[in-house]
Amino acid sequence: MSDSKIKKDYFRIYGNYPKKFIFRSLINPNFRYLYILRKASYHKKKSILGMFYRLLLYRYQIKYGFQIYPETQIDEGFYLGHWGTVIINPKVKIGKNCNIATGVTIGQTNRGENKGIPTIGSEVWIGANAVIVGNITIGNNVLIAPNAYVTEDIPDHSIVIGNPSSIIPNEKATQGYINNKV
Repeated sequence: MSDSKIKKDYFRIYGNYPKKFIFRSLINPNFRYLYILRKASYHKKKSILGMFYRLLLYRYQIKYGFQIYPETQIDEGFYLGHWGTVIINPKVKIGKNCNIATGVTIGQTNRGENKGIPTIGSEVWIGANAVIVGNITIGNNVLIAPNAYVTEDIPDHSIVIGNPSSIIPNEKATQGYINNKV
């Protein structure tokens, strides 16, 4: 299970599947983090390998600025555009072929009518410094522009811009933004 997701994450970055062990690609900090995240997610928390990968993941969280936890449910084809601060709550669910740029926060709201955690659909592109918070659902084929502040449900096939967010319907919202889909 873990290796399949790792290979699909690799495909999203490099555009082909690895023929042999992907050690050479671990030079890329984004893929290195995803590799360790997938391994930490796969192994039980209290197993020897689970503890090893979680310790290594913690080191990479500090080194690269990613704060994505093994408990986060991330489907295959996950892509981190640039290393830098990315914060994702451990209870968030993310679909297939999701791109996340630097400075993104996907988090929990602790009060109000949208108290809770977001759910992100498949083929979602999230631009730099976007903030997505609350008990909301982001549909499939959604482009969230840089610096957008999203606190409401977003339907499929939409572009989200601004603060407060404005929703623009668009059937080809992520066309040209999400490459090498799995």
